[in-house]
Amino acid sequence: MLNIYKTVEGSLLELNEFEEGCWINLIKPTDEEIQSIHKNLGVEMDFLKAPLDDEESSRIEVENEQVFILVDIPIVEEYEGSYVYSTLPLGIILKGKYIITICLKENYIIQQFEQNKVRSFFTYKRTRFVLQLLYRMATRYLLYLKQIDKMSNEIERQLHRSMKNKELIQLLDLEKSLVYFSTSLRANEIVLEKLLKTDAVKLYPDDQDLLEDVIIENKQAIEMANIYSNILSGMMDAFASVISNNLNIVMKILTSITIVMAIPTMFASFYGMNVALPLQNSPYAFSTIVGLSVIVSVIVAVFLAKRNMF
Repeated sequence: MLNIYKTVEGSLLELNEFEEGCWINLIKPTDEEIQSIHKNLGVEMDFLKAPLDDEESSRIEVENEQVFILVDIPIVEEYEGSYVYSTLPLGIILKGKYIITICLKENYIIQQFEQNKVRSFFTYKRTRFVLQLLYRMATRYLLYLKQIDKMSNEIERQLHRSMKNKELIQLLDLEKSLVYFSTSLRANEIVLEKLLKTDAVKLYPDDQDLLEDVIIENKQAIEMANIYSNILSGMMDAFASVISNNLNIVMKILTSITIVMAIPTMFASFYGMNVALPLQNSPYAFSTIVGLSVIVSVIVAVFLAKRNMF
């Protein structure tokens, strides 16, 4: 999908053709759309295709007077009744008076700009637009990290009540999301530092402050991701130990019950043998054997209980 936008007198308009100062947004573009950008604007083909590979790492490149910025943005998707957090490459290309964004999927960050919900957003202010994108990316990471923390707390409460594998699997999914976030945030940090230290993108005084804010937000997100990941890892280890301990307790109780239940069976087996046995001719043999087996079972049960086997 290819959309062209341009800010005209403070309003964001959608265009049918490329114009200087416009923003070209590509979401899962077709080969024809990529070829159109390549032929009409002279954008490097590698820059256009790199964001469509979800394994591409964050970086910044300058070639033939074109600036290519690739960062990982956070996304959340619903899967089998639960939310899955992950990351996705977002490509930003600066070519002449054009700015191009490329992504594999629709995402909240781009939608905020498409719906003109970002203050002081103008398509012709390319540097500020880039920094606004990066700032929205960093704040979105922080928001999703807080959501992950709330979800882990809720799962922890469920684990206190149920101790089932389902909750542990949910915690594992959250931990995996935190690993994705941490890896992407560190890669993005390198890109942001390079933007600050090099002249790949011309920074104006106000832009310098905004970029520093982006770097601060990104560092905060990295720290939060590390803290939550450590907490989650410790929580999973603790609950895994609790579940294992509960299993040991259940097995111990079942073993004790088996021992106690085996005593009457043992007495019955002895008196079921076809040999001479004490009390075999007594009219009280049955009640005596039953009573004796019950007494021995009770004694063994009390003994095991004192040894905390029940």
